[in-house]
Amino acid sequence: MSDEEHHFDSHADAGASKTYPQQAGTIRKNGYIVIKSRPCKVVEVSTSKTGKHGHAKCHFVAIDIFNGKKLEDIVPSSHNCDVPHVNRTDYQLIDISEDGFVSLLTENGNTKDDLRLPTDENLLAQIKDGFESGKDLVVTVMSAMGEEQICSLKDIGPKN
Repeated sequence: MSDEEHHFDSHADAGASKTYPQQAGTIRKNGYIVIKSRPCKVVEVSTSKTGKHGHAKCHFVAIDIFNGKKLEDIVPSSHNCDVPHVNRTDYQLIDISEDGFVSLLTENGNTKDDLRLPTDENLLAQIKDGFESGKDLVVTVMSAMGEEQICSLKDIGPKN
């Protein structure tokens, strides 16, 4: 045995999976599901009866939570589907840069500068108008499968 210490340059996360398995028959409307490697919110589920050769099938209609595209998938109800870990976090808006990135204040007092303004025109206009009129804004950031996007906005009053 050597007395040398081994140093590993690890650039990985803690190994937490971006998704978890869930039986297709237990996924409901307003739940989340991964279709074509995209995190989606389920808007419609229909289940067909078991056919001559076995499985009942679940037909999912879902909308991508980041780009709003509609996706569909059909899975046997006894099989597992991937479900994304979806987190929502509130941050206070500090600044909007010229190139479309926002500067956000985290709970521990650090800044987060790697997020773009949302692509949704309505939300984008609300954020810009509120920021320009000097309001204190809190944005909700949704993250799933390594992607993050601003999904909503709260006005907490004028700046002091």
